[in-house]
Amino acid sequence: MPKKLFSFFSGSGFLDLGFETNDFEVVYVNEYHQPFLDAYKHSRQKMQIDEPIYGFDNTSIEDIASDKVLLDRLIANVAEQKRLGHLTGFIGGPPCPDFSIGGKNKGKEGENGKLTQTYCEVVCNSKPDFFLFENVKGLWRTARHKEFYDEIRARYKKAGYLLSDRLTNSLEFGAPQDRDRVILLGFHKSAILDNNIKTEKTLKSALRWNQYLKFDLDEIFKYPWPDRTHYVENLHTEAPKEIPVELTVEYWFRKNDVVNHSNASHHFVPRAALPRFQTIDEGDDGKKSFKRLHRWRYSPTAAYGNNEVHIHPYLPRRISAAEALAIQSLPKRFELPVDMSLSNMFKTIGNGVPYLMASGIALITRDFLNEYCTE
Repeated sequence: MPKKLFSFFSGSGFLDLGFETNDFEVVYVNEYHQPFLDAYKHSRQKMQIDEPIYGFDNTSIEDIASDKVLLDRLIANVAEQKRLGHLTGFIGGPPCPDFSIGGKNKGKEGENGKLTQTYCEVVCNSKPDFFLFENVKGLWRTARHKEFYDEIRARYKKAGYLLSDRLTNSLEFGAPQDRDRVILLGFHKSAILDNNIKTEKTLKSALRWNQYLKFDLDEIFKYPWPDRTHYVENLHTEAPKEIPVELTVEYWFRKNDVVNHSNASHHFVPRAALPRFQTIDEGDDGKKSFKRLHRWRYSPTAAYGNNEVHIHPYLPRRISAAEALAIQSLPKRFELPVDMSLSNMFKTIGNGVPYLMASGIALITRDFLNEYCTE
């Protein structure tokens, strides 16, 4: 049965791409920030992916939720896809600084925090067959944010959804980045045809969350990763034999041929910082800013805003957009528009879901839909 997606908070489409390459079709894209939406369009043209049949929409989701005409149109589009015999899904990760320990931490009262509630309202009013919600682990681990998260879950359940969630790290799926995210999947009871799945417990078992994990997180952290290495520009070193090299920054730089990528020259060049770029050890990434990556380790979370500076392992500069895309495990052919501002490039990259994580979640969702939601 065809699986059609309505995407919200789409950014430049990293999450969507994971689903698009695994048996889902995106039929509607909603992204409020026009430069991100333009980048989404550009990448899909380059990758020869068809445009969504309901188009690209830069209307605020708050306006959609509050404007009856806009909301009714969305509901009608979902209903149309259902009449055609298609499974319909909403996917989205509302902006998360208000729930991030290192961010604004304003919670549900913050400007971005309120969007989590708005997304829930739009889902519950539109009633797609399934939905995905993605956010930072602070929503799960911080007591006052967890209380809000539980309230949101209760609203989804009242609207008829069975829910299953997991705190997931992108390293588990093979992306070279230590990035924790809460993934919440919901399936409307009316879409689940198997009578044995009536509770969250039976749903969790049926979802097989671990099916597409490539690495065990506890085992990853036990490997003898190299610590800090004295920085020498362009110094050649070999990968340690005891580590999974496919989780390293250098492996992905080579895999994506970042030096020849169309975004290879897109990096900030602050002249005053050059002495620091020449003195920080390779792998010294423990500070809030001026983190030098280690070529034979995975990257810390790809967060390039709030004055965070991530430095190339063996060159005296900040990492390029091409290198940041590689750290997000995107396919080599994925690119951002060359006329996009550097600020927007790095913001959209840092906001995105690592492609391999998105792909793994898509496969988990696909398998469940194929087995339990089709006749």
